[in-house]
Amino acid sequence: MQNEKFEIVAKTFQGLEGVLAEEITSLGGSDVVVGRRMVSFQGDKALLYKANLACRTALRILKPILHFEASNPDEVYNTLRNYDWEQLMSVSTTFSIDSVVFSEEFRHSKFVTYRMKDAIADFFNERYGKRPSVRLTNADIQFNLHINNTSCTLSLDSSGESLHKRGYRDAQTEAPINEVLAAGLIMLTGWRGECDLIDPMCGSGTFLIEAALIATNTYPGIFRQHFAFERWSDFDADLLEELYNDDSNERAFEHKIYGSDISVKATAIAERNIKSAGVGKYIELTTQPIQSYETAPAEKGVLITNPPYGERIGSSDMEALYEAIGNRLKHVFKGYTAWVLGYRQEHFDKIGLKPSAKIPTLNGALECEFRKYEIFEGTYAAHKRATATEPPKPRPMRSKDKPRKDDRKPFGKRSEHRFNNNKGEDKKPRERDRKPYERNNKPTNERSYNTDRKQATTAKMNDGEKQTVMPKKTTAGSRMRSRKKQQ
Repeated sequence: MQNEKFEIVAKTFQGLEGVLAEEITSLGGSDVVVGRRMVSFQGDKALLYKANLACRTALRILKPILHFEASNPDEVYNTLRNYDWEQLMSVSTTFSIDSVVFSEEFRHSKFVTYRMKDAIADFFNERYGKRPSVRLTNADIQFNLHINNTSCTLSLDSSGESLHKRGYRDAQTEAPINEVLAAGLIMLTGWRGECDLIDPMCGSGTFLIEAALIATNTYPGIFRQHFAFERWSDFDADLLEELYNDDSNERAFEHKIYGSDISVKATAIAERNIKSAGVGKYIELTTQPIQSYETAPAEKGVLITNPPYGERIGSSDMEALYEAIGNRLKHVFKGYTAWVLGYRQEHFDKIGLKPSAKIPTLNGALECEFRKYEIFEGTYAAHKRATATEPPKPRPMRSKDKPRKDDRKPFGKRSEHRFNNNKGEDKKPRERDRKPYERNNKPTNERSYNTDRKQATTAKMNDGEKQTVMPKKTTAGSRMRSRKKQQ
């Protein structure tokens, strides 16, 4: 039973599904399927525990236990009323319910939660005359009910508190970035510790700490004091202890992570959090504004930062701040790849650089973009040629590249006759010889010509000659002209 495989679902932020799928695959998950803000896979109990310990971009790890169809809350109640709850809990067990609804048939997720609570209470009341208690925090068993249209999935939440609550944060600034989002953004850059990394507006140090954990491949869950699966009836304490103490996956980090902030308070908080996470030897922290950077801490590296948006926290002059970011990137961090998380387009415009990538993401309730800037010497075209892995495609000729009419070389027989018939004589080309035009040799127009022909034919027939005259074929043009004249 220990190695029996079952369905597991990992929840994440929008935009991080691909990174989470890579993590699950590397941990040994099979039948990995990417969905909307989630990744489903097959695994055993060991993988369920390990996913909680090791996944950097997962918010929760769920174990589905029941799939069913329902079109209204009463049908949800009837199905759950008949489920055997004694295999999971007893009358003395406390429980909580988290309902997530994406459906027009179910208008209120709280009402669905109430109906599920009623189903569990009625199940035990009928058998024992009493019911288990609901506890909103720190419950023995936490359920997750997910409804998409009429498809319902009931799961056990194996994580408990959201996995972004790593356990290393000793203090925080006013608006810290979520740890799962920070780790996911770092992993989206492709950085895994191959070079130096800098955050010149580090706040409470979340990017710095998550980068150190990624570079050393340290599980972020080792700082947690508790997971929800530890209260399940089939919990294996020895298995968790073995996974927790296994450091065979960790690796050496030979580079450096640099962080700074204009606020003395922020850098003090960051220093406390870095010490709590035990990654101080990999991080160098200073107090200074980004405007004061005159040289980069390393020749090449990755810069990643989350500057203020002007929402919850901000600068007195946001436009000047983003202008300063662009100025420092262009003049100080040449050779770097910079990634900036921002919210307002007008702020991005002030950076004054063309992004090579734009990744939409959510930072809390704000729809943000994670933009990539390649900082290089010279022109963008020269940089692309220098870094290209394939030969450039031939550029189509533009109108300004085509030769002017006077510069085109003559071609064809007519041109040779026109330009070469003088045989070196300096005179104008000879005009073509034409026969003198005689009015009597050719009818002046079609009408007079047809009239003369008709009169000649009539004269011959009057002389007694039998002759068949075929009517003259007319062209579309002549018919058009005839209609115009008649009008």
